[in-house]
Amino acid sequence: MKLPLRFALNRMVAPNLALPDFIQLAVALQCDAIELRNDLAGKEIEFGTPADQVRQLCAEQGIKVLSINALYPFDVWNDERRAQAIKLATYARECGAQGLVMCPLNERDDSRDEARRAAGLRTALSELAPILREYGILGFIEPLGFEECALRRKRVAVDAIQSIGGLDVFRLVHDTFHHHLAGEHEFFPELTGLVHISGVEDAEAPLNAIRDGHRVLVGEGDILGNAAQIDTLLSTDYSGYLSFEPFAESVHALADIQQAVGASIAHLQKR
Repeated sequence: MKLPLRFALNRMVAPNLALPDFIQLAVALQCDAIELRNDLAGKEIEFGTPADQVRQLCAEQGIKVLSINALYPFDVWNDERRAQAIKLATYARECGAQGLVMCPLNERDDSRDEARRAAGLRTALSELAPILREYGILGFIEPLGFEECALRRKRVAVDAIQSIGGLDVFRLVHDTFHHHLAGEHEFFPELTGLVHISGVEDAEAPLNAIRDGHRVLVGEGDILGNAAQIDTLLSTDYSGYLSFEPFAESVHALADIQQAVGASIAHLQKR
C-alpha cells in the first residue's frame, strides 16, 4: 500500500531567510522537518549559531532536523576530513539532527581510477562508521549523478556499505535529480533514509549539461520523472521524507516562496 507523502524543506529552498523565518515557512507549509546546511555563508553553522539554539528554535515549533548537509568530499579520507566529520557530527548531535549527509568528490580533475575510488570509498566508510556510532547519528550517502562524480550510483554505495558492515549507521539519499542524471534504474527503499526532490524544466539542455542551477521546484514541466520516482519508492514501502532541494536562483528570488512550494506540494499530492 502506498504511504502518504511527507514533505520537508532543505535550507536550499530559501537560503536567504533567517533561520527563525525558515522554520516559520516550514510550519506554514505544514512540513514538520527541515535540513540544515554547512555551506551557506552567514547562516547557522557557518555563522556560528550555537547548536542548542537551533534545537530550541525547532523544538518550540515542533520541527525536527533531519540532517546537516553535507560532509564533502567524504570519500577522500584524511586528517582534515576526520576533523570535519567530528565537527559536523558534534553539531548534528547537539542540534538534534538525525544524521549527516555525505557527498562524494565531484571534480573533473579527479585522477583516480575506479579501483582507487572504490578503495577510497571503503576506507572512508570504515573510518566514518565508528564516528557515527559514537555520536548516535546516521550517515546519509548521496551519490551525485554528474559524469565526473566519483560515486554516481547507489548500487556502488550499497555494496561498499555491506562490505564494511555499516548497515546499522549508513543510509542512502535518493535524489531524484541525481537518480535521473546517473541513468540509474535500481531503487533501494529499505536502505533509503532520505529523498531529495527538485525539478528540471529545460527540455532542450543535453543531459550532461544539466547542473544544480537548473533545479527548480517540481511542477507540470518537470522532465526528471519525480512523480514516477516517488511513486516507485512509496509503492515499495519507503516511509521517510521528501525534502525539497531547489538550487536555482530563480527559486531563491521568488517573492512568495510559500505559495510556490505549496503549489509544488499540491502538484505532487495530485499526481
